Amino acid sequence: MRLAMLQTAGDRHGNPAANLDRLGAAASQAAASGADLLLAPEMFLSGYNIGRAALQARAEAPDGPAARHAAILARRHGIALCYGYPERGPDGEIYNAARLVDRTGAVRLTYRKTHLYGSLDRDMFAAGDGLGAIAEIAGLKMGLLICYDIEFPEAARALALAGADLILVPTANMKPFVGVSNVVVPARAFENLLYVAYANRVGREGELDYLGMSCVGEPTGRHLVLAGEEDGLIFADLDPAALAAARTANGHLADRRPELYGPLVAD
Repeated sequence: MRLAMLQTAGDRHGNPAANLDRLGAAASQAAASGADLLLAPEMFLSGYNIGRAALQARAEAPDGPAARHAAILARRHGIALCYGYPERGPDGEIYNAARLVDRTGAVRLTYRKTHLYGSLDRDMFAAGDGLGAIAEIAGLKMGLLICYDIEFPEAARALALAGADLILVPTANMKPFVGVSNVVVPARAFENLLYVAYANRVGREGELDYLGMSCVGEPTGRHLVLAGEEDGLIFADLDPAALAAARTANGHLADRRPELYGPLVAD
């Protein structure tokens, strides 16, 4: 499977229409380069560090106009899309969410960020409460996490145990936290014997300077790709044969001792 990641600042005003145009242009370019799936950053459609008032104005229901437009883009360009957006739930709460649609525009996964990052997240979002949903795209089983979620081993392990071959992680990671791309992402891939794709923002938004460094960790614990700070598309070819070989060589999942891990999930 060929994966494309969009590393971008997005529209500097966080305009959803402008960001959908950017998504469409990236989808066209990615599809022309043979990609099966395009992964965009966290809160891509609206901007991330935008404050509660702007968030309230831009949040939509999961089947709102922006979602319908994104589905049209997937169908038009024949490529699966995963992107971050602010979701207004039926309870009135706003969630930091991500959605995966296939190349026909059909919704395959919707995920709400479960681990909120400090006051930046907690002042704007409610936390999601679901892990482990899996969908298959282009022959690989995949699940979603968002940014800070990948820094919790249990979240990635839940997806691995559900059968994931790939974890998609839209993110908005800022300086100085280079260790996530350099260390955490390949470590999660290694310990769970899967691929981890981490698509970050670049540029400045409010007081935040985003790192870039979008990357794919492979099940050997190395980087398949690691970007710099440039705006653009990053491609990676994910090989099911390499995945199978890593799983044959390594027993991280088969050798677990879950009967010993009770304290890890105790309050």
